[in-house]
Parts: sequence; structure tokens; C-alpha cells
Amino acid sequence: MEKVIFFGNGPLADFALSVISRECEVIFHARTKEDLEEVKRLKAEFPEAHGILASFGVIIRSDVLDLFEPEGILNIHPSLLPLYRGASPIESAILAGDNDFSVSVMKLVKAMDAGPIYYQTTLANLPLNKSAIYEALAKTGAEWIVAHLNDLPEPSLQDDSKATFCGKLEKSDGVLTPETDTAEQTLRKIVAFQGFPKPKYTFFGIPCIILEAHILKPSETAVLKMECLDGALAIDRLQPEGRKAMDAKSFLNGYGK
Repeated sequence: MEKVIFFGNGPLADFALSVISRECEVIFHARTKEDLEEVKRLKAEFPEAHGILASFGVIIRSDVLDLFEPEGILNIHPSLLPLYRGASPIESAILAGDNDFSVSVMKLVKAMDAGPIYYQTTLANLPLNKSAIYEALAKTGAEWIVAHLNDLPEPSLQDDSKATFCGKLEKSDGVLTPETDTAEQTLRKIVAFQGFPKPKYTFFGIPCIILEAHILKPSETAVLKMECLDGALAIDRLQPEGRKAMDAKSFLNGYGK
């Protein structure tokens, strides 16, 4: 069983690690900058250990990167690089209106998401559900890695001239503006902002996190709806500030009178 030092935090890392830990011996899971000292110690003790990373959020300096040469630390990045380099590739793809979602396995380098590519693929027909997209892309990348860990192909260079970039989401991004957005745009914000920064809207003076919604069809009625620039969304589940999540009917019964 191949030894692996894993770097990562958050849902992408969790889903990837669930695959890797079944097929490999994960001798250490680095989560913080301070963990990099332990990485150096373990890599000296187990020079054969591979490095795999998914959404680490910490800059890894050359003194650590060099330890994993020549294959490098394998980075699972959820986009078709060089598109969507940066901290929020899945959210940015959802907001951009993408219907297909991609994952790349690249060699980690000092420049952000700019390393050569070992593998890329695109998954079509995924549900417009943030957690489901994270899971599908993470597991696809991780499954390819464990299947090819000992016979990696020669990586191909990225075309930097085609690179696009996405930054970190901010808390203020979560405030929904349906009066200036279409129903499709608003729905995609609701999907993209689940977890963080959380999509927020005020009904009856009550600030709420919108958990689930769908575009209202012309022949459909809704218990609770959100008017948008070109139509409306039916709100299915929401969470009033400081309260538990509930369906729209329960919310209306408690707050809409």
C-alpha cells in the first residue's frame, strides 16, 4: 500500500481523502502551516511517500515542494485549468452559468494553480448542487490519482495566456439582489453560496438564509416566492436568523401573519 502525506481542508479535501484513505496509507494529514514541519520530518523518514493536496489554503514554500520532486505534490483542483485558477473555482463556475464541471490533477508549483497538468476531465449532467459537485469532482480526481500513482504520465504545460482567476468569497457576497438579477442568476447564487458566505434575504423583516429554491414555472404557485428581474423563485427551505431551518410553509405560518 502506497504511503501518502495528504494536505487539505474543507469539503473537497474530505471527499478526496475518503477515496485516498481506502487505497493508500495516509501517514499524515496536514491542515495548517505549522503542520509543514511535520511533513518535512516524515518525508525524510519515508522518502517514498507521495504528496497529495486538495484545497489546502496555505502557501507551500520551495523547501517542502522540493522534497517531493520529481513527481511533485499532486494537486486536485476543481476546474479545467488554466480556467478558474484561485480560491473559488466551483462557486465561480456555478455563478458563471456553467452546466459542466471539471477537475484537474496538476503538479503543485509556487505560482498559484500554474503547474503542469497530469490529468483533466469534465463531468456533464451534474445536479446544480454545490455539495454534489464538490463530491463528484474530488472523488474523480482522487480515483485517478490512486490508479496512476506509480505510473504518472508526463505532465503537460498550461497555456498561461488562457488563464482566468477567481478570488475568495467574501461575507458580503451572500446578500441576494433579485431585483437586479434574473431568476437563474439568483438561483445560482443560492447554490454557490451554500456553506459560505450563505445566501441571505429578508422576508417580513426577518433576515433569512435561503437553503433551497427553484425557478417558479408560469403555471406554478408558491407558498413563498422571491421576485426577480425576469420572474420568480419558489423558496423551498430557509433558516430565519437565530432559528432552525424550516420549509416555506412553516416559515409563513410563523412569520407571515
